Amino acid sequence: MPVTSELTNEGGTITIKVSGRFDFAVQNEFRDCYYNVNEGKATKFIVDMSGTNYMDSSALGMLLMMREYLGGNDADISITNSSADIKNILTVANFQSLFSMA
Repeated sequence: MPVTSELTNEGGTITIKVSGRFDFAVQNEFRDCYYNVNEGKATKFIVDMSGTNYMDSSALGMLLMMREYLGGNDADISITNSSADIKNILTVANFQSLFSMA
């Protein structure tokens, strides 16, 4: 599966791992990782991009939709382990002002 999720810290953190291509083909899988997850008990979300080798504009849209669904400015979402190419895409899109980047 290109997108998987894992509950950690007694259900307080959800880590979503994206492997391979992060594009429209994984939209449903990605949404299912955060949509109605843990009945609102999760407080932090981490999007682990260590296995991501491609990202397009639909992936940017999916990240924005996730942020909006989880509370907009109040959402605690980190994007981690991005390759230099993925980091460049996120920086050009000014995502560092919307998400915590590590």
